[in-house]
Amino acid sequence: FIWFERRILGRFQQRLGPNRWGPFGLLQPIADAIKLIIKEDIVPRGADRLVFNAAPVILFMPVMLMVAVIPFGTQFYLVDLNVAVLYIIAVGTLETIGSFMAGWASGNRYALMGAVRAVAMLVSYEVPLVMSLAAVLLWAGSMSLVEIVDKQPVPLILLQPLGFFVFIAATIAEMNRAPFDLVEAEQELVGGFHTEYSGFRFAMFFLAEYINMFNMCAITATFFLGGWLGPTFSNFLPPILSAFMPTIWLGVKTFALLFIYVWIRATLPRLRYDQLMELGWKRLIPISLISVSYTHLRAHETRHDLVC
Repeated sequence: FIWFERRILGRFQQRLGPNRWGPFGLLQPIADAIKLIIKEDIVPRGADRLVFNAAPVILFMPVMLMVAVIPFGTQFYLVDLNVAVLYIIAVGTLETIGSFMAGWASGNRYALMGAVRAVAMLVSYEVPLVMSLAAVLLWAGSMSLVEIVDKQPVPLILLQPLGFFVFIAATIAEMNRAPFDLVEAEQELVGGFHTEYSGFRFAMFFLAEYINMFNMCAITATFFLGGWLGPTFSNFLPPILSAFMPTIWLGVKTFALLFIYVWIRATLPRLRYDQLMELGWKRLIPISLISVSYTHLRAHETRHDLVC
């Protein structure tokens, strides 16, 4: 996906993108990883070494834990929790702790300011994100991701367009992606909460960001695009290939959302911090309230029709 994003950004900006290492530049991410691994690892003299070293691990751990509950097919998942949505929300909030630990432990005021801004932004956008999910839960009547997919007669994006819009905007802010990438706004705070990090620790922050992007796109596809649902072409394909079609469908939907994220990054300018907070509190939260209210009314009407 790193190669995919850099290549697509190059096309948007009328340049080639990675094209030297390997065919079509496919080995460029590996070359970048090797470069970061062998770079000198510097720890500031005034840093809290224990917290400084633990912060990348704390930030990286939640994105790996999220993979456990993502259903990649009808029977292709690690665990089907009946409270999977709560699990995702709870695990996702650990990233806020990792960001603040990195900024506080660096012994750098600019890094600390970046961490404070990151925490304020993440806490602000958690509210509309959770409220947009509340509409999905009211519609599906379950917190299990597997059951949410099974109970989508049509993709919920057709029934919950406002919730989909709010969820996409909130996840972009949660992942520090443009136009909400103020956490690493170079012209304002040098480099955000990870200013003092170098080498492999620096790479872990961005590796966690890219894995989190894949996770959130897969979760978005599960909630609003029908997850793995799609034609299996069982009459035309061998049984082995037909069995993998649900996973292929989820992958297609996930990469379509990833392309939209890259498109937004290449198109929209970065917001100011006051615009970012105003959008979250004064725009997205009221829209999510409207979505939840509409879903509650529709669910009440459906139950009334069933009783009648």
